Amino acid sequence: MSRADSATEQSYARAAETITGLPLVGMTLAGDGTWSARSWTTGRGHLDAENVRVVGPTLRTSWNDAVRPPLIATRSQVRTVSAWGEAVQRDLSRLRVLIVGVGTVGLDVAIRLVQAGIQNVAVMDFDTVEEINLDRLLTATRMDAKLFRSKVSIARRALRAAATASAPLIEGFDLSVCEPDGERTALDYDVIFSCVDRPWPRAVLNQLAYTDLIPVIDGGLAITPFPGSGMRNATSRTHVIVPGRPCLQCNGQIDGGQVARDREGLFDDDNYIKRADAGAPARENVSLLAPSVTASALAQFVSLTVAPGGRGAPAPLRFSLATHTLEHLGSETLAGCTFEPMTGAGDRRAKLSRQHRTAEEARRARIAHARSARVRTARWVQAGLGRATSLLNRVMK
Repeated sequence: MSRADSATEQSYARAAETITGLPLVGMTLAGDGTWSARSWTTGRGHLDAENVRVVGPTLRTSWNDAVRPPLIATRSQVRTVSAWGEAVQRDLSRLRVLIVGVGTVGLDVAIRLVQAGIQNVAVMDFDTVEEINLDRLLTATRMDAKLFRSKVSIARRALRAAATASAPLIEGFDLSVCEPDGERTALDYDVIFSCVDRPWPRAVLNQLAYTDLIPVIDGGLAITPFPGSGMRNATSRTHVIVPGRPCLQCNGQIDGGQVARDREGLFDDDNYIKRADAGAPARENVSLLAPSVTASALAQFVSLTVAPGGRGAPAPLRFSLATHTLEHLGSETLAGCTFEPMTGAGDRRAKLSRQHRTAEEARRARIAHARSARVRTARWVQAGLGRATSLLNRVMK
């Protein structure tokens, strides 16, 4: 930015802040198609943005190298870099990526991202490792289940071990994206993977894709058994949600009625489910089938960010295991869609986040378990010391 441009923007800053109550944002488009941006605060000068995202079927990111320097590829990334070249890897590795839900698919996705050299990968989940998770949750152990460890702690451990960046920034948030703190945290990322199994968090992420222009990659697996035994089919779906594309409600991945019931906690109430004869959202997952969702979600991510052949992310994909067919699903924006018209609304978005009792209860249960474990350990140590003291006294006599 030239001195004249800087002086002009600064002269507008006070008027913009007085009229809107918000800082002025200045943007510059260079001849090579890259962008720069900065925010102006009266009396404090300007703050340069680290990047500018242009969101669509492809994600084009212009980086401010002075604010967020490019990373030097490590020896362990040679094969990765050979796939798309050093220039693409420099852009890719600086993206801030958040995975919401680190169960079977989410943890696998996160591990693959850090192995590819992406420096800043974060995970968000409020859930606890249980024995029932051990047949499909990567790196989780029986000890993790016995110690009542959070899925976020397991994920951080796995990501630190797998990261290939020279200075990885691994973050974990023991939150639900449905909570205000979780929603605010998600706003700091360039791309979000939605690996959740409930309609409410999907709706929150669906909204952020439009109001805050953050691409969301969503996927899921549905298994249909025969009434007696055996598998009828397994169907996986993945899609990239960006402005200009139909949202998750329009493409049928979420239902507004289920979102409302989930927000009220009704899917955690067995009595309600029986009384209303309303099945809760499916949560099935199988270790042998989940990697197909991981692979498709990561392919969507590469299509969005690397854009092989310049084509960008495809329409929603659905794979049927029984017929071995991959479909490109056509969908259109519904007449009553409330998400897509709010593109770019930012803080004017509808308030979907609120207190999430299930998340709070999970955290309280872990705290109570940790306290109980400390008490048991203290008693064990005290008893051991007592026995040792008694033995020493007998020896001394």
